[in-house]
Amino acid sequence: MINQAIAKLANGDNLGEKIMTAVMEILLDGAAEPAQIGAFITALRMKGETVEEITGAAKAMRAKTKPIELGGPVVNIDRDEINVEEETIMDTHGNGANGTRTFNISTATALVVAAAGLQVAKYGNQALSKQCGSADVLLSLGVNLDINLADVEKCIQDIGIGFLYAPLFHGAMKAVAAPRQQVGLRSIFNILGPLANPAGATAQVLGVYDAGQTEKMARVLQKLGTRRAFVVCGDITLDEISICGATRVSHLKDGTIDTFEMTPETHGFKRAAPEAIKGGDASENAAIIRRILAGQKGPQRDVVLLNAAAAFVSAGLDADFKDGIQRAGQALDSGRAAEKLDRLVHFTRQCNVFLRRVM
Repeated sequence: MINQAIAKLANGDNLGEKIMTAVMEILLDGAAEPAQIGAFITALRMKGETVEEITGAAKAMRAKTKPIELGGPVVNIDRDEINVEEETIMDTHGNGANGTRTFNISTATALVVAAAGLQVAKYGNQALSKQCGSADVLLSLGVNLDINLADVEKCIQDIGIGFLYAPLFHGAMKAVAAPRQQVGLRSIFNILGPLANPAGATAQVLGVYDAGQTEKMARVLQKLGTRRAFVVCGDITLDEISICGATRVSHLKDGTIDTFEMTPETHGFKRAAPEAIKGGDASENAAIIRRILAGQKGPQRDVVLLNAAAAFVSAGLDADFKDGIQRAGQALDSGRAAEKLDRLVHFTRQCNVFLRRVM
């Protein structure tokens, strides 16, 4: 089946959802040779992934992941893994930039969203480049990521936020890790993590690497059962709503997808220079986040307010961005977001270390 699928892709033919699910199951089960895996993901990338193919792959991934039972509405604030493959580490759209070069916007946003009363399941990993992944900055903030499934569930239920550390939740990815790294190209696996978040939220803010993919990914989320979502790609920030320029947005709401462009000025913010939201290593980014949580004003706070507002609207907590921005500002200025981080650190440090790493 693998060789037949590779041949079809090489001819420019689409696989369809069911075939893609079956092929992906074989890959994730470790039943394919490394050369077959490399050929498959390269041929699929060259052809271009369809909505049906991405949906089928995500369903296979979800079937390999133990779900988290939370008993309440959850919002996912996830992103395309753009700091993993050599292609995107070394060059972003040909401009020589390494990754996005911003601080960990989505991690700061998750704390603000949780401080406003929503349950947040944040999925992520450590960066394989010199850039700083969400796991890296959380470790620097003092959060213990190496906790078991039951503790993650309790963390989200009690604190309102939990981090789903990819190596502990997606062991099936181990089978494709080496070929994926050897190929070095951005592939379908970059986008599967956010689509297979074990919390199974019905509301999501998904950041993607390519502006041309926002509507496609919104359709994938729709097929996977998501009711409301924003799929975004911003100028400079790429996989978040940008404070530096325009953001392409595809808004999924109850079966309808509306694609449009927003700018910082749309919501009353002054456009910022890219240097104003530039990040660094884990300790530098952790310091930036702590300053934002302490109430520091400026572009770093503004970009978090914008992204948090999208989560509030997606979850149905606010009707529009104006109200969402106000809610996010209150979560910061009241100290609730800083308190949320302190509680997250305290809770996870009380948990036993989970030694059964799967990757």
